[in-house]
Amino acid sequence: MTMHLMRGITTTRTTKRKRPKLTQAKIEKLQVEWRQHNKHMRKIHLHDMQFKTFEDYLDYVHGVYKSPKSTQPRETYVPPTVFRRETLDVPSLNTIPMGVAAKAEPKVYTGTLIKGIATMHKSNAVPIIDKEQAMDIARMRRG
Repeated sequence: MTMHLMRGITTTRTTKRKRPKLTQAKIEKLQVEWRQHNKHMRKIHLHDMQFKTFEDYLDYVHGVYKSPKSTQPRETYVPPTVFRRETLDVPSLNTIPMGVAAKAEPKVYTGTLIKGIATMHKSNAVPIIDKEQAMDIARMRRG
């Protein structure tokens, strides 16, 4: 029978967790771990995660610890002020007026090297330089 067909079975825990009974050896081991935990938290600058009492650490280890509510109000975010320039006219680097560039001449082929233009497959225009190249394109690599 699968889990979704069983009645009364749930994965949500409804009972309150309790600390198990501890032996003296287990208490001594946990006290050493508590000191190491506090030392490690100081080392990585997480002073809020240090436990002042051993009882708090025991609750933390067994999953029953509730952290105390902060009494200080949260700081509200204030966006930084944007720097705005007060002067409206900003002089440019070159204040001397420069001449306007002349219009470039259009490029036109005036030579005699290209004999014509052939169309290959998929409307691809190819320049023809000599008669042998024209024959190759006409055959389209068929022999």
